[in-house]
Amino acid sequence: MARLQAEEETQKAFGWAAIDSSGILSPFHFTRRVNGDNDITIKILFCGICHSDLHIARNDFGISTYPAVPGHEIVGVVTQVGKEVDKFKVGDRAGVGCLIGSCGKCENCQDDMESYCSKPNYTNTIFDDGGAKTYGGYSDIYVVNEHFAIRIPDNLSLDGGAPLLCAGITVFSPMKYFGLDRAGMHVGVVGLGGLGHLAVKFAKAFGMKVTVISTSPSKQSEAIQQLGADSFIFSHDTKQMEAAVGTMNGIIDTVSAVHPLKPLLDLLKTKGKLIMVGAQSLEKPLEVPAMPLLGRKLVSGSMAGGIKETQEMIDFAAKHSIAANVEVIPMDYVNKAMDRLAKGDVRYRFVIDMANTLLT
Repeated sequence: MARLQAEEETQKAFGWAAIDSSGILSPFHFTRRVNGDNDITIKILFCGICHSDLHIARNDFGISTYPAVPGHEIVGVVTQVGKEVDKFKVGDRAGVGCLIGSCGKCENCQDDMESYCSKPNYTNTIFDDGGAKTYGGYSDIYVVNEHFAIRIPDNLSLDGGAPLLCAGITVFSPMKYFGLDRAGMHVGVVGLGGLGHLAVKFAKAFGMKVTVISTSPSKQSEAIQQLGADSFIFSHDTKQMEAAVGTMNGIIDTVSAVHPLKPLLDLLKTKGKLIMVGAQSLEKPLEVPAMPLLGRKLVSGSMAGGIKETQEMIDFAAKHSIAANVEVIPMDYVNKAMDRLAKGDVRYRFVIDMANTLLT
């Protein structure tokens, strides 16, 4: 009887999962909970591939449990709504980012900063209490509490909009919080990848002067001509770096690899802010020199924003025609895409066409 009741409280789902730390994904049948009173069910149309998906699949953080279905840049169409739902109706476009639950009671949750809750429920990991496993968006459907779902405007492309739910909010949130969203300010963007290219787009939409700082001189033309950056600095060129000393109000650093911070701090004006959004390894911590900070310069970090701010970001993106530059791929290309992602061979985000290529 208990088993039958459990089966009645779940529904069948299908996706692709990694079954061990090799990270190789393959077809996987599993179950999700049935749609509850406060839930919506989304038919997934597209799902972006974030670099953290690669880490989860390959257990780079040492916390993965298998089978693991990655994916937290989910967009699609609502197919079912619970009787208490008032934010969505069947047929609406909806998205899900990194977070699907929080305690709802702590100071952070009360301040619409659910991503900083001490008891978060993430889109593709284990619940904080060790309970039901959550499988991500490399799948056909997703069930989520309506509070943690994002309304996707009709004029925002679904494939280009999917990465905004992680990469987009990760750069938008610190720009807003640290006041790096004012027209006429000068902001630097370190790294021109999935996060960096969106940081450029949002900064330009805010009316800011944007300088891309990169170790790859080959990216200069795409930074300026394709993305609209005002200038480009090859960070290994001493003369270029020296010419920019003391010119920037803030820097959004998207690089996850270990790299020196002093040259970046030198680029800041007095009271300038260096904001880290790339997740570095705990085994190889960055070194922060004290002397440059005495110019009232700040080094801080930021995660993705809360649900309210994520909706604000999506609406802003739709208004200003901001979407990620993506390479849409079929589901069965995902392992090749992961290998390419590990090598940095993507401009700038892979997005899986779930609706047309996820075959059972």
